[in-house]
Amino acid sequence: MRERLAAKRAAEVGEQVESGEGHWYVLHTYSGYENKVKKTIESKVEARDLGERVYEIVVPTQEEIEIKQGQRHNVMKKVFPGYVLVRMELDEETWYELRNTPGVTGFVSSQNKPVQLTEEEAQNVLKGMTAEPPKVKIQFAMGDTVRIIDGPFADFRGEIDEINNEKGKIKVLVSFFGRETPVELDFLQAEREI
Repeated sequence: MRERLAAKRAAEVGEQVESGEGHWYVLHTYSGYENKVKKTIESKVEARDLGERVYEIVVPTQEEIEIKQGQRHNVMKKVFPGYVLVRMELDEETWYELRNTPGVTGFVSSQNKPVQLTEEEAQNVLKGMTAEPPKVKIQFAMGDTVRIIDGPFADFRGEIDEINNEKGKIKVLVSFFGRETPVELDFLQAEREI
């Protein structure tokens, strides 16, 4: 189901990029102000009747899965902190209004002229937001001591010997009958000892 939605979104992204309406530009913002800047620009577009020249404002994000206290939490992480993408027709008024938005430090530019993204660059950024399955953000490192919280080895402690980010698994060396035995676990089956 998620793959189907991602494919649909990717097709929509392709249509957006190739629609011919405006070009994509990148605004540089204060880090942490990206969503505020987006909302402020949306308000400006409405208040100053710029809707026919400013088509879309995007804060590139990607879904990540964080594991806290053995629980999965889906969070949206900014792909490019400090940047906002805008699809627009660039003219004196839109350039002035956007670069003078609170939280914006300016357009990504060359010789004081905003640089437009190529169709390919815009498509890559926008597809990257939806095409990949959520990444699991791990809180483990090699050599960490963990407590197993689920499965047949629950409440055993061991040391991380291997981390496989792609599969979301760790290999833990558990002392069992006087010798260390490797046990493969899902990230959710262990928590780091503090």
